Amino acid sequence: IYQPYKPHKIITMKSSLEQLEDLIADLEAKLNLAPGADPVVLAEKKPQQQPKQQKKKEKKQAAKQNEGKAKGGAAAPVDPNLPDICKLEFKVGVITKAWVHPDADKLYCEEINCGEEQPRQIASGLRAHYSLDEMQGQRLLVVSNLKAKNLVGFKSFGMVLCAAETNEDGTEKVEFVEPPADAPLGEVVTFEGLPPPAPFTASQVEKKKLFAACMAGMKTNDKCEGTFDGAVFMTTAGPCKAKSIKGGVMR
Repeated sequence: IYQPYKPHKIITMKSSLEQLEDLIADLEAKLNLAPGADPVVLAEKKPQQQPKQQKKKEKKQAAKQNEGKAKGGAAAPVDPNLPDICKLEFKVGVITKAWVHPDADKLYCEEINCGEEQPRQIASGLRAHYSLDEMQGQRLLVVSNLKAKNLVGFKSFGMVLCAAETNEDGTEKVEFVEPPADAPLGEVVTFEGLPPPAPFTASQVEKKKLFAACMAGMKTNDKCEGTFDGAVFMTTAGPCKAKSIKGGVMR
């Protein structure tokens, strides 16, 4: 049986859709959403403050770890027979920038790439032995686990290792102890015939005066190689050497 078309149903359906659209528009306004924006995206953006809290936690953890290292609490047991030289850390580096210290007649200031995130700033009393041009690009060894020192207002993070001898006229000859050209930057020097280095913290080195304790044993041999009590300073590319100084003290 034919039933006539009832337009009031269509009108009702249309009203429902309009009401739904009105509700959505109202929600968008309350949530500060652009029309058609996805509220899920907004929800994902809100926790952006968490990284700050996370960074604070990480800084606290890093501080605690550094504090533990400085106190030696988290350090592994040290071999009582470990030679003092193995408690120091000598890294392969290269001078990337050098300039005259503005307030000290004998000092150069250097930036040295030791394979670390940032170059090390170090001051060296070498103005009597090297020109500024000779300093640029010089490969060398850096004693890298010494406490930072203020040298005439310049904070120095380590020291460069040199060999020295006294000339007949009483003047001093000084040369860098240089790693081989192929030794990678940042490589830690080993000592032929001795255990692998287990570097102490800077605080421990300072407290135990380890560098001073090693100075008497550090000399170049008849091949100009750096040694400690005869053990040659080695890299994966070969020994570290002065250019011409034989039997010279190293400091």
